[in-house]
Amino acid sequence: MKKLITPMLKMLFITAVLLGLVSSLFGCSSTTTATTTTTTNTATQVTTTLKTTSTTTMPVSTTTSSAVVTTSTTITPPLVKPANPEIILSSTTSTRDSGLMDVLIPIFQAKTGYVVKPVYVGSGAAIALGQAGNADVMLVHSPAAEVTFMQGGYGIYRRLVMHNDFIIMGPPTDPAGIKGTANPVDALKKIAASGAKFYSRGDNSGTDAMDKSLFAKAGITVKDGASTNPSWYIEGGAGTGMLDLLRVASEKGGYILTDRSTYVANQKVLTLDIMVQGDPSLLNVYHVIQVNPAVFPKVNAAGAQAFSDFMIDPATQKIIAQYGIAQYGQELFFPDFGKSESQLGSQ
Repeated sequence: MKKLITPMLKMLFITAVLLGLVSSLFGCSSTTTATTTTTTNTATQVTTTLKTTSTTTMPVSTTTSSAVVTTSTTITPPLVKPANPEIILSSTTSTRDSGLMDVLIPIFQAKTGYVVKPVYVGSGAAIALGQAGNADVMLVHSPAAEVTFMQGGYGIYRRLVMHNDFIIMGPPTDPAGIKGTANPVDALKKIAASGAKFYSRGDNSGTDAMDKSLFAKAGITVKDGASTNPSWYIEGGAGTGMLDLLRVASEKGGYILTDRSTYVANQKVLTLDIMVQGDPSLLNVYHVIQVNPAVFPKVNAAGAQAFSDFMIDPATQKIIAQYGIAQYGQELFFPDFGKSESQLGSQ
């Protein structure tokens, strides 16, 4: 009898040990990878990995190599789909032509459940869309026009998002001899005296407003569509984006004022050199503005608020700060939320 019991006890002991090992190996909480999505544009690839844990927190890392942005943020996807998920964003062309919105919009949509329908035009046209109630939120860079918009009661919560700067570009031959001129007004005087071609947006965009302001300081009167404009001052016409006009100036060997981000992101297709840069008057500031739902009841107020909040969120501001470094070796935009206008030297 003892001979039978002893082997049985040994077998029971071994079984108990094995069960303990299995429990220790597989008894921990499980983590499941939900999905991986990849968004690619001409210059930028962003890989977003959503990982689900028992707390439903969804960490997202956007990583890149060589010509890719490196960012890291945390996304908590919406528990409930927005009742009105579509947002119309009116924005300046530089946020598109630089590639920045190709990075930010997919992240915003994944985080909130909203679907953004962007309309990229000059800031003047973008503001006009808001003033007619045909946009929910605006991302623009024409401070004087923005202030007028707000004073008219058309917008709420004008928030400082970021800045970069304007630069004066020209052909490598530099017929007006302006390269290295410290003051942009002096550079424009030289262009006028030489009769060299200068290409202007002519569309009341933020860039157009800036070049006309600088020419006014130089004592040269130019107006959108005016027959009295000098023959060397050539307007691109309404609807011409910054990149489109840069291509024209490049092909025709003319001078042009542009935001730095659009030039840097597309410099491989342009035969233009930076002639004038760095003066404080060339500061280029971007604000996000919600269209006033009290004036336009059909505006998607909740969606506009969500987008505005997203643009000033610390995680988004970090992405803005890093954008351009991996691809072009320099920042294209500098995040500014929390700063005052006076700190930037703007109005």
